[in-house]
Amino acid sequence: MGDMVDFKSNGDTARGHLAVPSSGSGPGVIVVQEWWGLNPQIKGVADKLAGEGFVALAPDLYRGELAEHDEMDKAGQLMTSLPMDRAARDMTGAVDFLAGHSAVTGDSIGAIGFCMGGGLVLALGTLRPDKVKAVVPFYGVVGFDDANAPDWAKLEASVQGHYAEKDDFFPAEKAEALEAGLKGLGKDATIHVYPGTGHAFANESNSLGTYDEGAAKTAWDRAVGFLRSKLG
Repeated sequence: MGDMVDFKSNGDTARGHLAVPSSGSGPGVIVVQEWWGLNPQIKGVADKLAGEGFVALAPDLYRGELAEHDEMDKAGQLMTSLPMDRAARDMTGAVDFLAGHSAVTGDSIGAIGFCMGGGLVLALGTLRPDKVKAVVPFYGVVGFDDANAPDWAKLEASVQGHYAEKDDFFPAEKAEALEAGLKGLGKDATIHVYPGTGHAFANESNSLGTYDEGAAKTAWDRAVGFLRSKLG
């Protein structure tokens, strides 16, 4: 459904998968990849959001690099070697691209991210409080005590998070602690933990063998409803 587009990234050029709804317009949402890269599954998430009426852009943070689902070592290497300053520039460039796109309605942008992307969209909310008003992290989380924790005081977006009860990468307790910390700052934050699920439970490609169809549908319906309520 979508197509690759170029957009400006602080003097550089980045690329991403843009999906526009059949209606021709809708609220803008950034989609941030898992550690595998901008693969067909993440492009599919953007397309699915377009099917729900959103204009979705998934920036290619790895700049063309990909890891297959049997290449976890490569995925880990790509994630750890990703220049965070460049990722921040590419995500903020994606926000500007959507904010200025003729198909995007309203003044607010949403951001949804998975695994690595879950933490990144939380950070994006603090980097672009002027535009990003709804943040939906799946699995990935950044704690208040993490060395790379953003300045949570700058967050203006509402947060709705989706986490697995049995996650070997991102413990649900850490997500619940984030919820408590954000609420303590007066932020709008709700964390959902899905009983019996594992990391990447909403990834239909079942890359880790943890896909849970029922939990995935519940999480998706909640996320779409949340984005609609916050973005119009």
